[in-house]
Amino acid sequence: MSDRAKPDNSDEEFSFADAMQGVKRHSHDRADLKPKRRKDINLDAKRAAALIEEEKVIDNLSSEAADLVESNEELIFAAPGVQLRVLKRLKQGHIPWEEGLDLHGYTIDDARDELSRFIRTARNRKMRAVIVVHGKAYSQSGKQPLVKSYVNEWLRRMPGVLAFTSAQDRDGGTGALYILLKRDNS
Repeated sequence: MSDRAKPDNSDEEFSFADAMQGVKRHSHDRADLKPKRRKDINLDAKRAAALIEEEKVIDNLSSEAADLVESNEELIFAAPGVQLRVLKRLKQGHIPWEEGLDLHGYTIDDARDELSRFIRTARNRKMRAVIVVHGKAYSQSGKQPLVKSYVNEWLRRMPGVLAFTSAQDRDGGTGALYILLKRDNS
């Protein structure tokens, strides 16, 4: 055992002491359990308001002028990639709709908000197809049906809408739309 010398700890102790210079010991070891400050609460409210505003921007829907359609005009739309046979099945009413929304009596702004909320909720609930009754009523000026025209525009811009087509007569004909929704893989 005399072959081995005891390690010289003075270098190790000295280097550790050098490394620890300027480091201060904690004054306490308890968690900060104070309630949130008023400023933090205001930040949370601002974030919530920003999320609500973001929802409106995401859908990219406007109550600005829409291309007007005729009362009895049939509407049809398919996003790129939707197969023709799927669109035909939708048009013939062979894809059963799971829930519906009736927009009769809504103002343009209320109809936009309600339609956006309805589509978002249907997608969150993993629905495949829904129906929206927009009606065929003429505007007060007596020309074209406004809600129908706006719904036509809005659905084309909505994320998650794969296709839509005017409904069968039994479900409202040209006063309603079957809407095929995209399924999220989540």
